[in-house]
Amino acid sequence: MNKDQVNGRAETVKGDLKEAAGKLVGNERLTAEGQAEQAAGKVQSTVGDVKNNVGNTIKNAIDR
Repeated sequence: MNKDQVNGRAETVKGDLKEAAGKLVGNERLTAEGQAEQAAGKVQSTVGDVKNNVGNTIKNAIDR
């Protein structure tokens, strides 16, 4: 796992918690912030996945 994958997944979890807290207390703004953080975390995690896949592809091509 690379830094983007770890940070993205952490941001997604943080957003999950914030969204749940917002729903629990009836705070729509907090719920929306949590959803936005989840989306940002998923994007960052996907960027990390792509970087990892590209790196693996290049490594495999060099090893051949």
